[in-house]
Amino acid sequence: MKLSMPRFDQAPVLVVGDVMLDRYWHGGTSRISPEAPVPVVKVEQIEDRPGGAANVALNIAALGAPARLVGVTGQDEAADSLTERLTAAGVDAHFQRIATQPTIVKLRVMSRHQQLLRMDFEESFATDAAALTASVESLLAGVKVLVLSDYGKGALQNHQVLIQAARTRGIPVLADPKGKDFAIYRGASLITPNLNEFETIVGRCADEAELVAKGAELMRELDLGALLVTRGEHGMTLLRPGHPALHLPARAREVFDVTGAGDTVISTLAASIAAGEELPQAVALANLAAGIVVGKLGTAAISAPELRRAVQREQGSERGVLSLEQLLTSIDDARAHGEKIVFTNGCFDILHAGHVTYLEQARAQGDRLVLAINDDASVARLKGPGRPINSVDRRMAVLAGLGAVDWVVSFSEDTPERLLGLVKPEVLVKGGDYGIDQVVGAEIVKAYGGTVKVLGLVENSSTTAIVNKIRERS
Repeated sequence: MKLSMPRFDQAPVLVVGDVMLDRYWHGGTSRISPEAPVPVVKVEQIEDRPGGAANVALNIAALGAPARLVGVTGQDEAADSLTERLTAAGVDAHFQRIATQPTIVKLRVMSRHQQLLRMDFEESFATDAAALTASVESLLAGVKVLVLSDYGKGALQNHQVLIQAARTRGIPVLADPKGKDFAIYRGASLITPNLNEFETIVGRCADEAELVAKGAELMRELDLGALLVTRGEHGMTLLRPGHPALHLPARAREVFDVTGAGDTVISTLAASIAAGEELPQAVALANLAAGIVVGKLGTAAISAPELRRAVQREQGSERGVLSLEQLLTSIDDARAHGEKIVFTNGCFDILHAGHVTYLEQARAQGDRLVLAINDDASVARLKGPGRPINSVDRRMAVLAGLGAVDWVVSFSEDTPERLLGLVKPEVLVKGGDYGIDQVVGAEIVKAYGGTVKVLGLVENSSTTAIVNKIRERS
């Protein structure tokens, strides 16, 4: 399946559901309590993270999509903490505050990256359903997807009213369901139960065939647009009426903490669909995102650069020969990870020891090396008749195999100045006995604060000399 990184910035998503605060107490343990056989944790750090529907909205915002959130909280310090963190992340949060009830708080005691204890502070909310519906309807204008993030805590009392309000506006509705009655999600565009939640409704599934059959029946019964069953280490299964089942394997290399994985799935799905992705591609992106988040500790958001890097790895464009568009995307991702870009260029017609040494030295100037190669026509103009010996495709394939080279791209002009203006490397490197001011593109790089370096060449290594020697002997 062909994957690409969507443009999330023009894809507003509205999340409605049960918000909560995930609070972490971190500290060391070095002794057992004299009062009871339990470890004593010396709390050294307190960390608050948005949880539940708030984590879904946070994940959507982290991907770069405009995120709106409607939920219910208390009138307390936990609600203030939630609002502060969501606002800082760019989430437009609208809370119905109930003074007589506490904001839901999940307190986890952590030591050495292990969860020792969880304490829940919560009561089911007496939500004003009419007021919440009015708040949702006032925010639906311009929204591309509505997400119902249901944890069964009482914020969502009127599922059908919300689903119909979105459907009359042509807005897809995604629901992360809870409980033993999925009829409340009737008419949703997609629901995303995990396997346990799914089997609670339809009964145990002995194999994939039975899962598919029972899922198809559930979709018919509830008039669902699609059903995505998340199956832990067995991956995900997407079911759509009139389409064969799509089974995706789990992508996690190491599972560290599954907290919030479901939130990551539905948030990535929602942002991707809002950005115009077809459902199978959106599910594949959500599967990649879930594989990232379970390798993190606690409730965590997936950033656009993290997802983009996973997509690049999936498509084999993390290294190697790239188009200009792929290169610029890869560079954006590298910079988002704090990596320094080094740029060099040349014909590299016949690869020799001097080239290899030079490229290793160039790569040492930063974190990523872009190697720009003259195409065949420009080599002929620069080097004369009979050159290049090797076509541009062959030259690029050989150079991409070098460990020092991250990305190889070709250009058709005699100089790489246009390419330099697009890439804007932190370091421009050239080999030879030039002065820095003689390096082509030096003024472009220095103008935006970049660095230009000239590296020496290995003696007695010259493509032209090699070509001449071959011709003399032939």
